[in-house]
Amino acid sequence: MPSGKKSKQARRVAAATPPPVVSKGSGRRRQADPRVLWIAAGVVAVVVVAIVLAVVFTGGSNGSSTADLPAVGSLQGALPGAAEIDDELKGIPQNGMSLGKASAPVTLTEYVDLQCPICREFEAVVMPDVIQNYVKTGKVRVETRVLKFIGPDSEKARSAMIAAAKQNKAYNFALVLYANQGTENTGWVTDNLLGQIAASVPGMKVHQLLDERGSSSVKSQASTFDAQADADKVPGTPTLYVGKTGTKGKVVNLANADDYTSLSDAIKALL
Repeated sequence: MPSGKKSKQARRVAAATPPPVVSKGSGRRRQADPRVLWIAAGVVAVVVVAIVLAVVFTGGSNGSSTADLPAVGSLQGALPGAAEIDDELKGIPQNGMSLGKASAPVTLTEYVDLQCPICREFEAVVMPDVIQNYVKTGKVRVETRVLKFIGPDSEKARSAMIAAAKQNKAYNFALVLYANQGTENTGWVTDNLLGQIAASVPGMKVHQLLDERGSSSVKSQASTFDAQADADKVPGTPTLYVGKTGTKGKVVNLANADDYTSLSDAIKALL
């Protein structure tokens, strides 16, 4: 996501004050710059309030607002955090719901819920360092399985991320969404917001993403994630597995959402 000390510190400040809610999930952090996403916390809060009010007064309609979105995403007029995220992920291969080289010897599998504030913290605080130290260096690849534990907004966000994965931009989309995350189950995940997020990802075909969210292939992938979570008896999000690529791996228990050390130690033990 982010890049540069100033950017990173900003994100940490923002991530330090996540939405005032308790969820079944757990944390997120971005590398040294990631927290710049969260630096825009004040701006994001205003945006979220505006979105919620729009939902209240329009009944959450998806109306013509999406018609004004650009055909292809860019950083021009992008949402807070988009530029830092684009910089953080630049040059890293994405294939569907995976990030990093297929040849990486270690795989980190993460179960997340996109409206989980703890996942947001984890992605903003821990993952940036994981990406910088392990993913960019070809040592680790990340596989993300998105769940809908918290509610309807989780499901809508999940469908959009899976649709973004069809364009190999799932991680850009998810991180911009996290950086602009609203309060759980308030109807904050609107079509217009998802369109704005897509429009903030360079190269993203915005209307294609919006159209594909309800496709049979997206629904099938979502069902697969649910089945995998049931099989692994996932208790909440985030739940992390680390193992040699090609194996299931073992659960990594973090002390808190900002616990980079435990995850890094688990990875280094396999390298």
